[in-house]
Amino acid sequence: MAVLTLFPRLVFNSTGLLLLAALCRAQESFDRTVERARSAFEVPGIAVAVVQDGRVILDKGYGVRKLGEPAPVTPHSLFRIASNTKAFTAAALAMLVDEGRLRWDDRVIDHLPGFQMYDAYVTREITVRDLLVHRSGLGLGAGDLLFWPSTDLSREEIVRRLRFLPPAASFRSRYAYDNLLYLVAGQLIPAVTGESWDEFVKQRIFAPLGMASTNASTGALLAAEDVAAPHAHAEGKLVALPQADHDNNAPAGSINSCASDLGKWVTVQLNRGEIAGGRLFSAAQSKEMWSPQTIMPIEDLPKGSPAALEALQPNFYAYGLGWTLRDYRGKKLVYHTGTLAGYVSRVTMVPDLKLGIVVLTNQEETGAHAAVTFTILDRYLGAPETDWVTAFQEAAKQQAADSERAVNRAAGKRNADSRPSIALSAYAGRYRDPWYGDVIVAEQGGKLTISFTHTRQLTGSLEHWQYDTFVARWRDRTLAADAYVTFSLGGDGSVSQVKLAPVSPMTDFSFDFQDLLLKPVAANTPPR
Repeated sequence: MAVLTLFPRLVFNSTGLLLLAALCRAQESFDRTVERARSAFEVPGIAVAVVQDGRVILDKGYGVRKLGEPAPVTPHSLFRIASNTKAFTAAALAMLVDEGRLRWDDRVIDHLPGFQMYDAYVTREITVRDLLVHRSGLGLGAGDLLFWPSTDLSREEIVRRLRFLPPAASFRSRYAYDNLLYLVAGQLIPAVTGESWDEFVKQRIFAPLGMASTNASTGALLAAEDVAAPHAHAEGKLVALPQADHDNNAPAGSINSCASDLGKWVTVQLNRGEIAGGRLFSAAQSKEMWSPQTIMPIEDLPKGSPAALEALQPNFYAYGLGWTLRDYRGKKLVYHTGTLAGYVSRVTMVPDLKLGIVVLTNQEETGAHAAVTFTILDRYLGAPETDWVTAFQEAAKQQAADSERAVNRAAGKRNADSRPSIALSAYAGRYRDPWYGDVIVAEQGGKLTISFTHTRQLTGSLEHWQYDTFVARWRDRTLAADAYVTFSLGGDGSVSQVKLAPVSPMTDFSFDFQDLLLKPVAANTPPR
């Protein structure tokens, strides 16, 4: 483990012993911050890497891989990095642009002739660049239920079903984060090279950078020994989760890596693609990936937010190619976060300082990685010391309280004396959404259940809420994604359609229930 030089630009005129003592105190202070963050946000394990000027400044694990077990997190412990995978997909395409095998502004259909979006104009005009910059017109997280939670749909089938997803806005008109178009971007690689996305990133990125522990599949993760297990809360109790399989959307989020390997990744990024003996990608492509492509809205802080968070309000905010771009205390940041079941990660770079920071956590809580990252940034930027752990903890409590109030307001408007319009058995049946497929509502013993046919975890009970609205309570309580299920009746009193909506404002946006429009189909209809 290297010593963290928290004030790397200070010049000491005293003896080497005094310098060593100062560095040790800085390291101890930082270690205490990480441990406070672990405790405050109930994170079993955290791994941190810091690099500057091509040198590893810190490479360390904290806590344990799995709650209740002694195995420690190490710099080589594997975590799922989720959407931090997107920068690898962008880099892979940048390498192909360097080689002249495609261009950023090529039309997607020129490489994938069978590709379709809902709108024929968008199908014809959408480019390789558009796939990476969240401006397609799709809504936030639209279609994520095709892979989240884990589904049985193939990559090819998910891409095919994109044509049934209606837009939420006009093409290129606004920012809305999506995952599925990164899958399409990944599918360009076999179309252009004949090599799968998985093999390309392994042979063309992981191997040259010496990222020996990193892999991009659930099978490889399960076969590894030093793995940080995922964790989430189930009705207030922190529990370990099984490893989910999201390989069907791999280019958007399937890479599994460690602090040590990601230190090498940010080093080549900060070196603008240069590696020993050559280049991974050109300086021109590095500039392209780090240039604003889509303007992102700057939202005001919620009322009552901790004063410390005002320092996080950017003057500019944009998305590049696989990276988010913003300013912080007068410096440009290039960064991304990633969330999958039981994991949250953050990769942050300050190009002016050639500084890179990696924070990996094995719990679905964003405050820990944010507190650690901004503590490091402030010390390198010479900013006044801020208790980021407390600030993000207070913000999380406020968000939870605001969400609870919203849920309680809805409950307060509920007509608990109302009854369903029809017999429970009349709600039962097979329902179909054009892009997701089939959802089954069944009645047995006077109770209703709901099951998403492609998603094993989305099975639960339907509890009557009011009138013809029920609440889906998923059996897997770690999902934290209960949903209103509203049945609409036709003139003959039978169900004509079903719509869903999240109960809590804190439901992860990838549970895009609101995008579903279910309509009844005959029981003997072939499944879809």
